[in-house]
This record gives sequence, structure tokens and C-alpha cells, in this order.
Amino acid sequence: MNKAFVKDDAPEEEEAHASAPALPHGTKNYMTRRGYALLKAELEQLVRSERPELVQVVSWAAKNGDRSENGDYIYGKKRLREIDRRIRFLMKRLETSVLVDPAKQENAEQVFFGATVTVSEAGGTQATYQIVGIDEADAGQGMISWISPLAKALLKAREGDTVRFHSPAGPREMEIVEIRYV
Repeated sequence: MNKAFVKDDAPEEEEAHASAPALPHGTKNYMTRRGYALLKAELEQLVRSERPELVQVVSWAAKNGDRSENGDYIYGKKRLREIDRRIRFLMKRLETSVLVDPAKQENAEQVFFGATVTVSEAGGTQATYQIVGIDEADAGQGMISWISPLAKALLKAREGDTVRFHSPAGPREMEIVEIRYV
């Protein structure tokens, strides 16, 4: 296709950010203070550092003549669109966030958002999970999203309770050993 018919700076389709799960419709965006701080730091880094540096590169590249074969310009414009999309996403998530301080949980004998829960499986293996917001979840670190099947099974349970849930590996059963709020 001839480049004359392609608008170079046309906005790409607004798709959900690939690394971020969507919030269930009608729910609040619960976050811990740590998760909020991480998103805010990423937003500030993009706005104050990465984007301005890239704008300079694109501006320089635009002055070099033919933009249709200018890799710095083409890549820079594409990366700018990605950064702008991420900035909009982060701003929306931060604006709609509801901060929850686990240390202020009044009903500490039950599992709620922010709880750190130690569970024991049938084979005697123990694992510890903290229930966090969807943007701060990292299963490898034991931080699970409050909308995950495991977290949903754990919510409102107490020490000594046995919870059942369906994981990708099939049905699982766990006993709650300890509940902490830190």
C-alpha cells in the first residue's frame, strides 16, 4: 500500500493493556499502599523521564528528512503511542483505586483483602499467600489477586477452616493454618 494513504500518527485501537487483567464490571479497584506506590512511581517515571526523552529522539528524527524510511522516527512514534496508552491506563487505575490498609483490619480472625494467609495442603506442604489488588498480584511472590479463584475461596474463612476451589490443575483443598495482617 502506498504510504500516501496511511496516516502515520493514527491512534492505534485502544485495547486493554496486555499485562493487566480487567476489573470485573461494577467492582472497586482495591489496592494496598505498596501497590498504589508502585503504580504511581511507574506513572511518574513514564511522564517525567521516559516520554520526554523519547519525544526528543522523535523530534530529532523528524528533522532528518524522509520519515517513511526513518527507523528512529517510526519506532519512536510507535513507542510513544505505547507509552501514552500505558499512561492513560495507569492514570485511570490510580483514579479509581480504593486504598486498603491491612494493618487497620478490624476483623483479623477472618480472611479479607490484604490478609497474609498460610495454608496447608493434603500432602502437608504449606504455602503463604497475601491477597492484594489485581495490579500488584505476583503468584511467584505469593501475592494473589483478590479476584483469583484461590483468593475467592479464602475470603471470609477462618483459621482451621478447609477451603475448596478449582485451580487449572483441577480441584484442590487447603486448610487455613494462620491469618496475619501486616
